[in-house]
Amino acid sequence: MIIDREMLDSLSAEAKASARSRKNRNFHAADASPCNRLLNAIEPDSYVQPHRHSDPEKGETILLLRGKLGVLFFSEAGEIVMQRLLDPEAGIYGINVPFGTIHTVLALVPGTVFFEAKSGPYVPISDAEKVDWAPREGDPGVPAYLEMMRSRFA
Repeated sequence: MIIDREMLDSLSAEAKASARSRKNRNFHAADASPCNRLLNAIEPDSYVQPHRHSDPEKGETILLLRGKLGVLFFSEAGEIVMQRLLDPEAGIYGINVPFGTIHTVLALVPGTVFFEAKSGPYVPISDAEKVDWAPREGDPGVPAYLEMMRSRFA
């Protein structure tokens, strides 16, 4: 399988049509695979609730293929302690997120696509790994919170 512009365009179109404004394409055979490798297409109105991966094997590596991706790291109290802009045009391609680090990502331009790798098996983020100081997906406070995070990259 070749990762080319056509694949990224197709995946971005699927993300735009998705209710969550994001779509992934897995390269691993099954959720139980020991290594999860996937593309994530994400649009600017997609909200990824700040969370952490508590399993010591669940650090993740993100490599941005196109677009601009904001990455935010938070304290336990919800204060932003670090922000990074991934932008291939500026020579900033990726980031490693250690397990236990509260983080989120947000697309800053349409058509943003990144490659993600982390240990399997795939396990959905548990309620214990989500933070209580950020709105949950679907909450009425999401648009304002997303805008606050986006403003960090203006």
